[in-house]
Amino acid sequence: MKKFTNDHRTRVTKMLIRKAFTQLLVNKPIQSISIKELCEKAGINRGTFYAHYKDIYDLRSQIEDEMQKELEAALKPLTDQADKGLTPVRITTEIFQCLKDNSDLCTVTLGEYGDKDFFLRLLRMGQQKCVDAYSKYFETVSPKKIEYFYAFASSGCVGLLRLWLSDGMTASAEEMAQFAEDIMMKGIACLKS
Repeated sequence: MKKFTNDHRTRVTKMLIRKAFTQLLVNKPIQSISIKELCEKAGINRGTFYAHYKDIYDLRSQIEDEMQKELEAALKPLTDQADKGLTPVRITTEIFQCLKDNSDLCTVTLGEYGDKDFFLRLLRMGQQKCVDAYSKYFETVSPKKIEYFYAFASSGCVGLLRLWLSDGMTASAEEMAQFAEDIMMKGIACLKS
């Protein structure tokens, strides 16, 4: 029972720290955030912070690594051919759900003080998975054309994500995935549906 209590306490503490950190990052760059300020906002003491993180950059790194792992799991079906019931909407739904589950970090990453390197790392990861998967589905299409498609589609999806975030993510991840796919497959004709 004690381990469960400690695990729960650790999860709650890390959640409080993450929430305080992302709230601060909305208004100021990371280099302007002090541990003292973060701890006050999270309602914890400095010792508690240092029990989990070396510094503010380690905190950001751990949060980003967690989100990257979740996104990798969402993208895994793209290259996992064992799942024959795979549909683009299902994959995209998982991706949008991951983004919704990490909406605090998405808001910050896409904002003025976000970690642009992290954002680019996520886009490159998606690009590689998509190019690999689409090359198998569209064997006659050159990898360069697939890269162009990914650049166009990912920029559009980032625009959708920004709007979805600003609307409070009231639409479900599945609705957003279906709309993204409709736009990619039908273009402006999707507005007639």
